[in-house]
Order: sequence, then structure tokens, then C-alpha cells
Amino acid sequence: MPHSPIPSRTAIAGHPIHPMLIHFPVAALMALVATDFAYIATADEFWARASLWLAGVGALGGWGAGLIGLIDLVSVKQIRRLITAWSHALVAVMALSIVTLNWLLRYQDMLAWVSPWGVTLSVVTALLIALAGILGGQLVYEHGVGVDTDG
Repeated sequence: MPHSPIPSRTAIAGHPIHPMLIHFPVAALMALVATDFAYIATADEFWARASLWLAGVGALGGWGAGLIGLIDLVSVKQIRRLITAWSHALVAVMALSIVTLNWLLRYQDMLAWVSPWGVTLSVVTALLIALAGILGGQLVYEHGVGVDTDG
């Protein structure tokens, strides 16, 4: 059964802001896994520093994108009614909480926390981000959230 499009409250010229903002944090958090494994394989401090920066960009950028998404979640009745929207938000908050912890631990000592805890937290975060992405895709493609069919 096709759904009517659900417009975003936070949009610029009809383009929802949340999907515009998530690309860099998602890319950073996926790359974080690779840089952690690169550090473990090479013991080159460059990779530990790259991981520190990627965790920071992922955490800060993710929380920013999440705040924009939260505005739509709480202010648009059709979105608020979707279990998928709440699931997406819950999984994303779990991922962002874990990566924030990961970043703060690394900030104190970027080398000491990479193995085993840093890489473990990075992999868990990447899995949660993937799940959040699947749920976000369902919101767009199955429920029409943020889709503008006029024009």
C-alpha cells in the first residue's frame, strides 16, 4: 500500500537537512574501523591520530545531524507515529553514545585505547550505524519521509 509523502519540517527549498548532514559522520565512523585496524597492524601513530579525528568528526557531526532529525521526529505527527522512526533514533543515539565514549577515551590517550577497547567500540558503532542506515532508508523509501513528489 503506497504512502503519501511526509515532508520534513527542517528543510531548505524542500530538501530535508538531516540526510544532507549525515554523510560525513557516517563516512568518518566507517573509516574509523579501518584506521583502528591499520594502527593495530602497523603501530604507526598516524593511524591512531586519524582514528582520534575520525571519532571526533563522527561524534560531533552525528550529534548535529541527530538534533536536526530529532526536530522532525518530535514535530511531525506522521513521523512520530512510525515505529521505524523511533527505532532509527534509538539505534542512532546508541551508536553516537558509544562513539562519544570512544572519542573521549582516545582524547585522553590516543594510543592506549585503540586495542582492544577502541577497535571494539568502533566495530560496534559501525554495526549500529549500518542498522540506523537501513532504518533511515526504510523511512525514506517505504514511508516517504522527507520525500517531495510535487514538481
